[in-house]
Amino acid sequence: MDEQTWMAERFETHRERLGQVARRILGSGSEAEDAIQEAWLRFSRSDPHAVDNLGGWLTTVVARICLDMLRTRKSRHEEPEADAVRLAEHHTPAVDPEQDARTADTVGIALTVVLDRLAPAERVAFVLHDLLDVSFQDIARIVDRSPVAARQLASRARRRVQGAGRTDDDELRADRRLVEAFLAASRQGDLAGLLAVLDPEVVFRADATAVKLGAAPVTHGAEAVAAAFKGRAQQATAVLIDGSVGVRVAPGGRLLLVLRPTIVGGRIVDVEAVADRGSLADLIIDELPA
Repeated sequence: MDEQTWMAERFETHRERLGQVARRILGSGSEAEDAIQEAWLRFSRSDPHAVDNLGGWLTTVVARICLDMLRTRKSRHEEPEADAVRLAEHHTPAVDPEQDARTADTVGIALTVVLDRLAPAERVAFVLHDLLDVSFQDIARIVDRSPVAARQLASRARRRVQGAGRTDDDELRADRRLVEAFLAASRQGDLAGLLAVLDPEVVFRADATAVKLGAAPVTHGAEAVAAAFKGRAQQATAVLIDGSVGVRVAPGGRLLLVLRPTIVGGRIVDVEAVADRGSLADLIIDELPA
């Protein structure tokens, strides 16, 4: 047996699970097939002997492909495909029929009512964790966030799916007030104001490009993070990043980096600085509503 045939057989043993992941994230059977085909192409070009956990590796690849597809769909303002409704009405059986029976109603509601209104990263985090039991550690790598941020993405999506808690507008306004208070305190060098909006255990992380611009790779604790931001943010404005409130830094109108805060219980618990050009290009950045 040649290596390509051996790889194809290994891939086929995971196809059903991968289809389940893609269909639930995308809500579209045809797009799910496209995602699986792209995953096969990536696997066929890889070194199969370097992959210890093929199921986990393929799930990560498919989820990332789906995330990119969702972002493209959002950026084009596309309407949900008709087969998303058909999928909701005729739910595709999962690998575990008992688990599928427990979640079928939720999946239907999510696909027809809620999921298409979620930010791409929220949608992926919710589906992977709540419906497919993927750990937040693994989800964090897929959505390029910290595990704490991945947990918050799933939590926010869950509230919307269940129709519980604040409305989207209420949540957006509250997050906006908090982020704008953070920026105002930063500009004014107001250390007490910064500490008031930061969780005591807040963590700041910067990607490699942001580190080259002068940011520390990782900073732990409210006092250290507040000190790092004191007197800064002069060129920063609050915006929507993938549907959530974040910060854009664009001196002279040229996008330099973004900050993606995670907010829990009215405090910022996590801040990620993204400056890599490729990562920035994948983000959907919109102005906040007036």
